[in-house]
Amino acid sequence: MEWLDQLWPWMHIGGRVLFALCFTVLTTGHFTQLAGLSGYAASKKVPAPKMAVLGSAAMAWVGSILIALGYHRYIGAGLVVLFLLPVTFMMHNYWTVTDPTGRMIDRIMFWKNLGLMGGALFMACYAGSAWPYSLGG
Repeated sequence: MEWLDQLWPWMHIGGRVLFALCFTVLTTGHFTQLAGLSGYAASKKVPAPKMAVLGSAAMAWVGSILIALGYHRYIGAGLVVLFLLPVTFMMHNYWTVTDPTGRMIDRIMFWKNLGLMGGALFMACYAGSAWPYSLGG
């Protein structure tokens, strides 16, 4: 279908940008609300919480920008996965939360993060192929 061939590049870049926005928008808060998020990370027993918040936010932010631009996309996807892996299991370990509301929120965040991790791994699988409207690399 010719119309689909013409639509595909726009869907590709739209998907990349929407995926990246999840991380660029949310991790900006890690820099602007460092004290509160560091305290929350400390309550979850994250070692060196301030450095963990800053370092993880930088990884996710850089990774998502690389994905959106289609530049060094394997590295970008890898950075997003490296961000999500510890955050998902340390910050959203819903099976340890006793408060029903907190447990529900962490459960949603846990499974959302696993889905995003799957998306990043999927992008990494196709990082070596041509991406439309990308800077390559």
